[in-house]
Amino acid sequence: MALDNISKRLLKEIADLHEIPNGAVSFRKNGKGEIMRSTSNIEIKKKADKPGIDIYVRSSCQNEACHIPVVVSENGLFDMVYNDFYIEEGANVTIVAGCGVHSTDDAGHDGIHSFHVGKNAVVNYVENHIAIGDGGHKMLNPTTKIDIDEGGSMTMNTTQISGVDYSNRVTVANLKKDAVLTVNEKIMTSRFNVAKTDFKVTLSGESSKCKITSRSVARDESEQVFKSNIVGKAECFGHVECDGILLDRAKIDSQPKVSARHSEAFLSHEASIGKIANDQLVKLMSLGLTKKQAEEKIIEGFLK
Repeated sequence: MALDNISKRLLKEIADLHEIPNGAVSFRKNGKGEIMRSTSNIEIKKKADKPGIDIYVRSSCQNEACHIPVVVSENGLFDMVYNDFYIEEGANVTIVAGCGVHSTDDAGHDGIHSFHVGKNAVVNYVENHIAIGDGGHKMLNPTTKIDIDEGGSMTMNTTQISGVDYSNRVTVANLKKDAVLTVNEKIMTSRFNVAKTDFKVTLSGESSKCKITSRSVARDESEQVFKSNIVGKAECFGHVECDGILLDRAKIDSQPKVSARHSEAFLSHEASIGKIANDQLVKLMSLGLTKKQAEEKIIEGFLK
């Protein structure tokens, strides 16, 4: 399939792809499935009752990748999909998702992803969002539902760096015995962007673990709201860390929360919001950078 220039640019940004990759892939563009390809270890099926796909990752899948990018380049289109992932016991898979929007009028995408992670399975999930194009209001609202069985693990890396006018990211997870969830979130807003994040993780199994790390930069008149709640219902470990850099007239509201429901639950959180330290700027400017260049270097390192 030949890709147009807009699709090429968006795929590069959200999935580091220059073309449709080999292997298991589902490429959705402007509300329609353009490509759907399964492999012997990863089966992708179109849902019969609503937009979206079911992905079945077999136990025989070891260190394979599945790409499911979405592109919206049609003005006035608000796309919604429901994707369910069934990861069998002992499987090891990387799933690369994300959505790119290019429009000159209002447009957006809502994705509801449900993960059923089997016993001792390993999932690496990458989800990137970007919006480009002048004009219009661009919205991206991902919802992620996660259920991890005994001994399973999932690492979730999410990035939203450019152009999204409004986003509301919701993640709900339940972890059974010895299950592990690691979340790394990066967000940068500018202009009048609004970005909301809401995590709720229930540690219901003995020795389950969760770590959520969020790093964000708010510029211009943008607003960010970070909420999280780790609920410990067994002997478990949970930690939330959210750090924000505030510039110009932007706003950040950080609300990390932990809730213990068991005497052996060990839960903690920390949050910090501040400006770029002046000594960091001075040091870089002494090396010949302008103030703006120095700020960009510091932000780049902070979000790395």
